[in-house]
Amino acid sequence: MNNGGYVYLVGAGPGDLQLMTLKARRCVEMADVILYDRLVNPLLLEWTKPDCEHIYCGKLPKRHLLRQEAINEKLVQYGSEGKIVVRLKGGDPSVFGRVGEEAHALDEAGVQYEIVPGITAGIGAATYAGIPVTHRDHSASFTVVTGHDKSEKGEPLIDWQALATGSDTIAFYMGVKNLGYIANQLTLHGKPKETPVILIQWGTLGSQKTVSGTLETIAEEVSKSNLTNPAITLVGNVANIRKEPSWFERKPLFGQHILLGRTSGSQGAIAHELEELGAEVFEFPRMYTKTAEKPQADFRNFDQIVFLSPESVEIFFNWLRADKVDLRDIRAAFHVRSKKSERALEKYGCFTSELSKVKDGCSKVLLLGNAHSANDKMLLTDTWGLHEYVITHHDFVVSSTDVTCERLKDEGRIQTIVFPSAQSVQTVSDRFMKMGWSIEEINETVKVICFGSMSEKAALSAGYKVDVVLESPTKEALIKALIQLNITEVVK
Repeated sequence: MNNGGYVYLVGAGPGDLQLMTLKARRCVEMADVILYDRLVNPLLLEWTKPDCEHIYCGKLPKRHLLRQEAINEKLVQYGSEGKIVVRLKGGDPSVFGRVGEEAHALDEAGVQYEIVPGITAGIGAATYAGIPVTHRDHSASFTVVTGHDKSEKGEPLIDWQALATGSDTIAFYMGVKNLGYIANQLTLHGKPKETPVILIQWGTLGSQKTVSGTLETIAEEVSKSNLTNPAITLVGNVANIRKEPSWFERKPLFGQHILLGRTSGSQGAIAHELEELGAEVFEFPRMYTKTAEKPQADFRNFDQIVFLSPESVEIFFNWLRADKVDLRDIRAAFHVRSKKSERALEKYGCFTSELSKVKDGCSKVLLLGNAHSANDKMLLTDTWGLHEYVITHHDFVVSSTDVTCERLKDEGRIQTIVFPSAQSVQTVSDRFMKMGWSIEEINETVKVICFGSMSEKAALSAGYKVDVVLESPTKEALIKALIQLNITEVVK
């Protein structure tokens, strides 16, 4: 009898978050346990439930944190316990992903599973480098080949004659170490030494790099560039189609790795816009929101109500609905302190009033916000005057977000920190401290952008070296500043 346990063997795609399929994302979002590989973009783990267990199966050359047999055992164990399990692999799980071994282990144990395909790196990385793997003028066939094997030398044992003469485009996976051997074998078995070759490292990510050459020169070119795995090696005339730079590399924020300070459980719309412009954005720390207990306060008794966050807006209207309070009985003018809160309010057909009316000294003022904001009574009084404060919700940090942050830092994928508010400085810094990072260390490698004077003051007080303070606290000003940083880096 099925106990509800189910295992999904999922392809995460080549790296870019938006290349993950809808089905794959749905699997990640409902997982109780997720086992993931080194080549999985750690930002995908931010989509899991707050209580999802994360297990790193990171495989490095000649070093496995979890051997394949142990991974199989864990899939069977968790599936047998009735949990929803996701085995997350880079690219497509059926392309050098050992999915067949895992599926066999689950079949043997009687655990239900399914395989969810993903975009394989040989196609995704090539496309983001501006190269179609087939082209009616250059390539009528496409072959994927492992760049290493389990032999003592690790050199792939394949039919080189058939490969060299039987395929127009060949994609070698993880073959940088054996590149000289691969090029030599192809040449010996019939490929012209002038055949174009391109290597694409970290394809589809902001850290994507390419090195071009021919079968005769590519090993030397790669050695000079210090390019390493993970990389795809494309061999064939299609490599000549690439224009410098590719459509992906021409995006104005290509190569930007941004940590965007977060203070609540809601995601910001600005992150998506930055991603569309080519940046990789990590909203940190990841948080989840828990609604507070409904207060005894009668909202009809206030003249002014200030919403300190969009979550407070949603919860306020939920409370009105639960108590069957007609909105027309609320006489208070509504105020917000952010565009996000303003948009949340407008969804209910309500609009904000002039802020100057809040501190006129003749009003009963109510502030609605999270528990964290309630602690800063002096600042709140200075900003909003005498008031009552109702806690609408509590924000909790998801502990696994620290692991994501550490992985990104280790991979050199935190280059710019953006602080939208003074509170974001404190929230982010608290997590850095928990991870054992010093601000001095961060200042050595990271640029800091602040939205305004308040966040700048908080950042300087915390010890950050602030590089940019925006002319105005808007996404347009942020994009302009980030593009300027990109230009400056290129000039250097």
